[in-house]
Amino acid sequence: MEVKSALLGSSIVKKYWMALTGLFLCTFLVVHLGGNLVLLRGEEARLDFNAYAKFLTTFPVVKAISYLLYFSILFHSFDGILLTIQNRAARPVKYFYNRPEANSTWQSRNMALLGTIILAFIVTHMANFWYKMHFGDIPLDANGNKDLYEVVVTFFKDPSLGIVYVGLYVVSMIALGFHLLHGFASAFQTLGLYHKKYNPIIKNIGVLFSVLVSILFAIIPIFIYLQ
Repeated sequence: MEVKSALLGSSIVKKYWMALTGLFLCTFLVVHLGGNLVLLRGEEARLDFNAYAKFLTTFPVVKAISYLLYFSILFHSFDGILLTIQNRAARPVKYFYNRPEANSTWQSRNMALLGTIILAFIVTHMANFWYKMHFGDIPLDANGNKDLYEVVVTFFKDPSLGIVYVGLYVVSMIALGFHLLHGFASAFQTLGLYHKKYNPIIKNIGVLFSVLVSILFAIIPIFIYLQ
């Protein structure tokens, strides 16, 4: 029997949509990570990072893609959470003998939890940086761009809460890593790019991608705090 999605008519359509948006998100993560890594250069990265931030928020094509991405993430997250609730409601009593760990990975069984953590991170991340970049009263740097570098550094080096912010950021990146660990290979399988000859390659690339992305993102606030 076909399971109906919470926000889409068919679970098959939903899986294709989630796979495509998931791979789109992976591409965005690489681009976003590349821009953020300049922060590891310290103070000398101020002007370059601010120029990068201005490009992301003013270039028409990038802005259009960004808004599409925001919508996709929200839709992806809420639909996944609601679908999980529906599935549990449809089977309120667990089987007498049930060992899900024998047939699936931890991350595949907890995608809703991981997605919720990531969604909470995105909301707070946008409130602290995206909102301030667009609507906050931010001083300008030497090139006349909004000094988002100063906002980021001040946030993570806050005397009383900086360590808390860094810790929450790292936890969110761990959740992202586990989420990608399942979602990357799953997206290719959903799209039909599934062959026993290439599956190990896709899986290994997915593991490498998940680990590198989450670690590199997590290193940035740690580096800023320890400067």
